[in-house]
Amino acid sequence: MTIIRQITQNYMKGARARRHLRRAGGASLAALLAVSCAATAGPSGAPAGGPRLDEPLAAAGAGLPLGAAQQAETAYAAASLAGYAEHLARAEARRVAAAQRWGLAEVPLRPPAPPAQKPALTTTPGHISGEGLPPVITRVPTEDKVVFFTIDDGWEKDPALLEMLRELDVPYSAFLSHYVAKEDYGYFRRMYRDGAAIHNHTLHHKELPTLSYERQRREICDMQEVLRDEIGVTPRLFRPPYGAYNRDTLRAAASCGLEAVPLWMEEAWAQRFDYARAERELRPGDIILTHFRGPKEWPGGGTMTDMVRRTLNEVTRQGYALARLEDYV
Repeated sequence: MTIIRQITQNYMKGARARRHLRRAGGASLAALLAVSCAATAGPSGAPAGGPRLDEPLAAAGAGLPLGAAQQAETAYAAASLAGYAEHLARAEARRVAAAQRWGLAEVPLRPPAPPAQKPALTTTPGHISGEGLPPVITRVPTEDKVVFFTIDDGWEKDPALLEMLRELDVPYSAFLSHYVAKEDYGYFRRMYRDGAAIHNHTLHHKELPTLSYERQRREICDMQEVLRDEIGVTPRLFRPPYGAYNRDTLRAAASCGLEAVPLWMEEAWAQRFDYARAERELRPGDIILTHFRGPKEWPGGGTMTDMVRRTLNEVTRQGYALARLEDYV
């Protein structure tokens, strides 16, 4: 097997690699080849209009002398990757146009390739920890200049939010509560199909430390079942309502199969962007919180798209990209 065939087959592998390629619009062919060497899972074809990468490359050189076969194979692989690069460039042009249409100050930065190995998580100092308990974090340990965008509860179901996030290819995670999401799980199924990750925010959004261990467990474990039934996912991440929890909360979350409790460092609103730090600056790995809200709920008014615009402008201004939380946690 030649190095070109190895590169091309590796390029074919992995949902995570394909996500990165999709987000790397405008990348050079050399960059695409570098990404391909690191990829890791099942096959897929090239976009419509280009050669299919799941056809055996050997067919391109069948019956030819060794040198000619290698040249044909090299040309086939190069054409395939060049076609995909052209597809990505067109996608990036659409994203630039979308940034203008949605009124952003700048085109949001693309995140780097996800880490080959997720960083080890330890509970943020000042939070409850212990053997067998999921880590409670407010940021991800990374040097990558990325932050993470998370949306809680499910109250407002604004179609324009899905349109904006899809057109701008923004990675984000939703932590849903059944008591408000149940009005239209179809909305969140569309969100999931667009690439958003869906996680657990309890059934009824109660302040968990006021409940017994068994009631906390029902709030968390039953929401796992709801999301399996409604969305088709089994969440790994859990966020307690209001960020309020105790040791029983973490014990209950662990018993329901949840692996980590991401809280937050910043909070996004339609009219402002709040920091936990006095210097009002992002740091690598920070987690940003916002909520599904409409003009009546936001202080000072505004829409979900106003909130996203403010968040993206703030993140981009500081030289950060939004990355997918689940690639790091």
